[in-house]
Amino acid sequence: MTRQSTVVLLPGDGVGPEVVAEAKRVLELVAKVRPHKVNITFKEELIGGASIDAAGTALTDAALASCKAADAILLGAVGGPKWATGNPRPEQGLLALRKSLDLYANLRPCTFASDSLIAHSPLKESIVKGVDFMMIRELVGGVYFGDRKEATEEDGHAYDTLPYSRAEVERVTRLAAALALQHEPAWPIHSIDKANVLATSRLWRKTVNDVIEKEFPQLKVDHHLVDSAAMFLVKNPRSLNGVVLTENMFGDILSDEASVIPGSLGLLPSASLNGLPEKGKPCLGLYEPIHGSAPDIAGQGIANPVGTILSAAMLLRYSLDLEAEAVAVAERAGHAFRTRDLGGTKTTKEMGDKILEELEKELYGLNAAEGAPVVRPLALTRASGRRGMTISEKIIAHNAIGLQSPGNVKPGDMVCVSVDWTLASELTWKGMDKTYDQMGRPNVYRNDRFWLAIDHTVDPSINHLEKPKELIKASTDFAKEAKLIDFYGANYSILHTEFYRERAQPGQLIIGADSHSCSAGAVGAFAVGLGAADVVMPLVTGETWFKVPETVEIRFVNQPPFGIGGKDAILYVLQQLKRNTVAFERSVEYTGPGLKHLSCDARFALANMATEFGGIAGVCAADEVTAAYIAKRKNPQHKNSALYFKADEDAQYAETHVIDLSKVDSLVALYPNPDNCVPVDECAGTKLDGCFIGACTTAEEDLILAALVLEAGLKKGLVPALGGKRKVTPGSVPIVAKLRRLGLLKIYEQAGFEIGAPGCSYCIAVAADRAGEGEVWLSSQNRNFRNRMGKGAIGNLASAATVAASSFDMKIRNPRDLLDSIDRARYEEMLEMWIEKGKAVVYSEPSPIYYNEKTDGQDLPPPPPSFSATIKGRVQRFEDNIDTDAIIPAQFMPGTSDEDLGTHAFQFVKPEFRELVKQGFDIVVGGSGFGSGSSREEAPRALRGAGVKAVIAKSYAFIYARNQPNMSLLGITLDDESFYEHAQEGAEISIDVKERKIHCGGQVYPFGLSLMEERLLAGGGVTEMYKTYGKQLFRVATAPAEASSCGSEAKAASKANCGDDSELAW
Repeated sequence: MTRQSTVVLLPGDGVGPEVVAEAKRVLELVAKVRPHKVNITFKEELIGGASIDAAGTALTDAALASCKAADAILLGAVGGPKWATGNPRPEQGLLALRKSLDLYANLRPCTFASDSLIAHSPLKESIVKGVDFMMIRELVGGVYFGDRKEATEEDGHAYDTLPYSRAEVERVTRLAAALALQHEPAWPIHSIDKANVLATSRLWRKTVNDVIEKEFPQLKVDHHLVDSAAMFLVKNPRSLNGVVLTENMFGDILSDEASVIPGSLGLLPSASLNGLPEKGKPCLGLYEPIHGSAPDIAGQGIANPVGTILSAAMLLRYSLDLEAEAVAVAERAGHAFRTRDLGGTKTTKEMGDKILEELEKELYGLNAAEGAPVVRPLALTRASGRRGMTISEKIIAHNAIGLQSPGNVKPGDMVCVSVDWTLASELTWKGMDKTYDQMGRPNVYRNDRFWLAIDHTVDPSINHLEKPKELIKASTDFAKEAKLIDFYGANYSILHTEFYRERAQPGQLIIGADSHSCSAGAVGAFAVGLGAADVVMPLVTGETWFKVPETVEIRFVNQPPFGIGGKDAILYVLQQLKRNTVAFERSVEYTGPGLKHLSCDARFALANMATEFGGIAGVCAADEVTAAYIAKRKNPQHKNSALYFKADEDAQYAETHVIDLSKVDSLVALYPNPDNCVPVDECAGTKLDGCFIGACTTAEEDLILAALVLEAGLKKGLVPALGGKRKVTPGSVPIVAKLRRLGLLKIYEQAGFEIGAPGCSYCIAVAADRAGEGEVWLSSQNRNFRNRMGKGAIGNLASAATVAASSFDMKIRNPRDLLDSIDRARYEEMLEMWIEKGKAVVYSEPSPIYYNEKTDGQDLPPPPPSFSATIKGRVQRFEDNIDTDAIIPAQFMPGTSDEDLGTHAFQFVKPEFRELVKQGFDIVVGGSGFGSGSSREEAPRALRGAGVKAVIAKSYAFIYARNQPNMSLLGITLDDESFYEHAQEGAEISIDVKERKIHCGGQVYPFGLSLMEERLLAGGGVTEMYKTYGKQLFRVATAPAEASSCGSEAKAASKANCGDDSELAW
């Protein structure tokens, strides 16, 4: 139902009219984009000096009547030198308004709209970082409204009285308590008084205690004298985080003192309310920025409108009951340009224009979210009869559509699932855009759930060149077309970095067009990298399919030595268990008592390199460490939807392996295998041509520690050797800003490092940074495959700390002595380990969308018919673990077509491949782990484009295995060793697809295809099937059939290859 609301505008004096005009535009946009929520009628009145000039009074009766009849009032500012003496005074209009409307509580939040503004605070970052409190000031009592006597020339005597009643204190205390309870966990209340001197303060303290003890016993309250509170505001303002409750005069003084914390008066809003704002019961309020009328800049168009726009956000929340819209306004107001007061050059209107541009996307995102499935209630108990599940299985089950009760999923099931997020880079979007175009460019499912970052091919030194320029434009154009909220321009963030830091939440199911999308598993999400076309589908439909994987448990015990983080831990796992073995095609879950000793940044490396381990996902069990990490986020939308799952005691893991973190030391993964890991001392002294600290694997924590290692080396007298290349590339602009504030970028520079712009850099070597042929590098990236850092370059992997220590002499070196000399307390302070720990973790159970036989499946069209074909050709033979970098090197992506990609297939590892295909050697036979590495759909597309008819292998990497049927390339899994004895280079092969039989060397080998693969191949791949079935694509593809060729004797011959029957009911 649309709320009909009236907002009175009181522009007032000085810059008031300028800033109110921008806030009005914000409210107008909210009403325009959200017409089903609110319709706003505006009425403008005079107040303050403007009213004195026009009517001889600071507030006319007519203006007061308009305010009383309104739902909310938005004020600019009152006062100025013109009315500094005599009566009436401009401020009298404001006081009269407060008293007449009984606006008894003034709310002033004190926080930073953006962390980038911390540098503008006059206080040290270590003091103000994390400040977040709401000051609530009783507004219509106390000394400002008590009896007073002015001094006369005759008696020279004046006095003011400070009256308060119990009722006045009780109602403002109840309001403070109500607001404290809106936070999770509930905020503490800090009551400020002068009870050691003033009788009213003693009444205040007793009344506050009585109300909290009797009515809100779950809240914590403490008391401070006003003079000590004033000291805390500049010495340790975080100690007041929560609700600061005080009387009128003290609140006036303390709130003005607190306004210095953000560094600009133009940033802070306020609200004055006449009641308890509750959901469904908004109250009348007066909203205004805390800055004055600023007559010195009035009329110049340079005033900062952010405080007034944030006041409009409070108006939406408390007086119009529009919480989601209020959050959207506050979120976008903190990410605009800078006006002169913050060192910028933008005008008031330019700031408003930018905020409106960004806010429009947020509001459309709210519309899209309302069209999404209704959030299911939290389930706290396990469904009766349900099998024991792993964390990964629970997340899949929770997102499943059409399960039969009690909601079982098990390895091998084909399940249609809803998707929480999709993500892509500019490199993968280019390929996705082709699929999107072929689909007719439909609307995206949710413009607020697609993360697009420009990171792979860009660098400020080359962004003007044709290729990066084209890719930047393609992503930028789509972002505008789809009104994407989370679009980040060139070199703002590596795809995974800020997504993990600011968006991913526990329990979410995330699909990315990049193999390291699994990084989001650091916070307990089930995140999987898929091919570009595979990601377009959930981008448009909100759904995709999964073959439920097996899960392997990596159980950590004990505590690692200081300085040993996630990178060394995952290298140790790879050393002990090897790549593409226990984790191959499985979800990897990191659990155990040792996990609590690994920060979320350390867990990021574990999740990120799950793909190098061979897994499809890396899920770190979410816990209190996770909760504390996401609690630091400002936007509640991206921290309050977390679902914490834990594995059942009877969960059926495929394997469990215990890793003792106390045994982990600094390791080096030797070229060209990430699992060929040796203790650093075994390769110490190896000469290096380059040292690289960066790539997505290297988190903020790693960059800080590496800088401190460098600092320790410099203090010991170590100096950077001449020659060689040293580069550090932080993962995002916010990380760069923090390193700069901490003074760590200077340390990197003193140690001879070039500071790169955020991006993939040497890790993929398709932008400006490429290692030379034959050069030996030590890098903190995640892959050391052949040609990964540049054609012919030799890359070795290590932690950022090890790379830093090795950079002095350009020889591999153990960092232990330097790590041991680091001041650990200082390091922990830099990591902000003092930040609040967040809400308590409540573990939940899956709550899937169950099948309803009365409504589900009734309108599904029939699936595509089966197909028959006989394929003949000769073999090109490949070894185990052929990765996608080998199939199609990144520098030849995205290509203009399949045929174009095909001209570069196996270009570096088998240059004769394409010519042999033309001669009829068009059936590829591989070993285990075919298609491992990057999640690029260009790999099967390149094979198709080159003329390959089919691929046969013992096993495939998970992402590549999906990409083959999605791209309509026949892929056969066959583990019969006798076949591989016959299928040597040049051997003749015949494949009878209908009968599921391969003829080779005079032998017949049966094989199987799952029902899903059969339908995708028969339908021409996902793009063609979308054209036929639209958003029902995956429900059709996963629908059971009475009979199919997968139910024939071939299935009996190879049940594992055909796949188990789905638990889906339609």
